[in-house]
Amino acid sequence: MLRIGLLSDTHSLLDTAVFHHLDKVDEVWHAGDFGTTEILQQLQDFRPLRGVWGNIDGPEIREQLPELAHFTVEGVKVMMLHIGGYPGRYSTEARKALPLYKPQLFISGHSHILKVMYDDKLQCLHMNPGAAGHQGWHTQRTLIRFVIDGDKMRDCEVIELGKRGVVKA
Repeated sequence: MLRIGLLSDTHSLLDTAVFHHLDKVDEVWHAGDFGTTEILQQLQDFRPLRGVWGNIDGPEIREQLPELAHFTVEGVKVMMLHIGGYPGRYSTEARKALPLYKPQLFISGHSHILKVMYDDKLQCLHMNPGAAGHQGWHTQRTLIRFVIDGDKMRDCEVIELGKRGVVKA
């Protein structure tokens, strides 16, 4: 069993509340747009980190992380891509990669829209944790906690960090 904390689109802001909400997770996953290498380093120092770079991330982050990550956790095949879209509206890159890697869990960021939805056609759960940072048009900053247990994903929780612009940095 692995407890996961999933966030995205921090855009150079890592609210201290994130560490409180993720204090019992085993790994942190970040779906891109860290903003700074300091955010990347803080998360790496906190827990084992898996992530991808996003469209605002510079060369320092792009040298450390892939654009697309695919890996297996317990019995679940995972694919992560910052600009991935969602079921019925996948990005061009996601449409190419999803049939290749055949994940059971597809994680994306970029839209700043929290979504957890199942794609019946691909037999795949899609998660976008929304945005944990303050830049963008979203009103509520969010992240997700969930558990991978064998070949099952369970106990999905949406955590609201507060309104955009109101932070404990």
